[in-house]
Amino acid sequence: MRRIAVIALVLATAAGCSLSGGGDDGGERTVVLVTHDSFTMKPEVLDEFRKSSGIRIDVRKSGDAGALTNQLVLTRANPLGDVAFGVDNTFASRALKEGVFADYHSPEADKGPRRYAVDGGNRLTAVDAGDVCLNVDPAAFVARGLPEPSRYEDLADPKYKDLLVVEDPATSSPGLAFVLGTVAHFGEQGWADYWRKLKANGVKVDSGWEEAYTQDFSGSAGKGPRPVVVSYASSPAAEVGPDGKARTKALLFTCFRQVEYAGVLTGAKHPEDARKVVDFLLSQPFQSNVAEQMFVYPAREDVPLPAAWQGVVLQPSNPETLPAADIDANRERWINQWRSTVQG
Repeated sequence: MRRIAVIALVLATAAGCSLSGGGDDGGERTVVLVTHDSFTMKPEVLDEFRKSSGIRIDVRKSGDAGALTNQLVLTRANPLGDVAFGVDNTFASRALKEGVFADYHSPEADKGPRRYAVDGGNRLTAVDAGDVCLNVDPAAFVARGLPEPSRYEDLADPKYKDLLVVEDPATSSPGLAFVLGTVAHFGEQGWADYWRKLKANGVKVDSGWEEAYTQDFSGSAGKGPRPVVVSYASSPAAEVGPDGKARTKALLFTCFRQVEYAGVLTGAKHPEDARKVVDFLLSQPFQSNVAEQMFVYPAREDVPLPAAWQGVVLQPSNPETLPAADIDANRERWINQWRSTVQG
């Protein structure tokens, strides 16, 4: 979804490379889960799975969704682990084309995850979804005497000059998702011209989400100079003040749906146990903690969002999307075109 990913609280709690709570004990099996840097889960949730299944999950992190996908492709003949989680819909088609994942239909997939299927098979199953959107700092606009922007087009208006920070789509999954959102919104003939206008209007480009959100965005703890940032629809949940109200908000007409998947790796050393780990990632215990731990929406339809999100996290009714085949066919060309437009 990550995730990628995703927001400051996640990054603060996602340190370390194993969330399993200990080493192998007598008779215990280990499954290596390769994932992105923003993966985090309560140790007690993983420990309960360990006790009930006899399987220890060894979590190994490998950058963001793009870096993770690249690593999985490069090591497909000798996989880094047994299961991978975090390849998202902007990179899924590449992983599938390269044969990274083995076919597996989890019995839990029919409880919601199948609605995010990316191909006719079962090699990847959705674990979570999120919406990459522009986020704004309302107080900063009040201080400037400016109305808040509400749509893509507003950010090209000269009165919003030097207010926007985005992430590089070549190095950041939310950065790529936002570019894809502009492609979906403006079309093949119009999206690059929109970015030319953003460049002329002083858009700042950071290499990743952490720098953009925590250093340059004025609505985060870093209190940077720019009141508009590419982040997530769920990001305001991390910016709730003592009064219980969010200090930031997402612009719901600028969202692109990002879905994160899990799958058994082709050539996994422990394929049978790997399938059980995929089942676990789709289970009620894991899914009911996804929102608060990784600030994304659970893929299961029978898992509600946290009560604390009510009135704080608003989901777009019609986020931008693109077919996986279109992303696969054009992703590198779009990234190169973005580079020549914005950085050339």
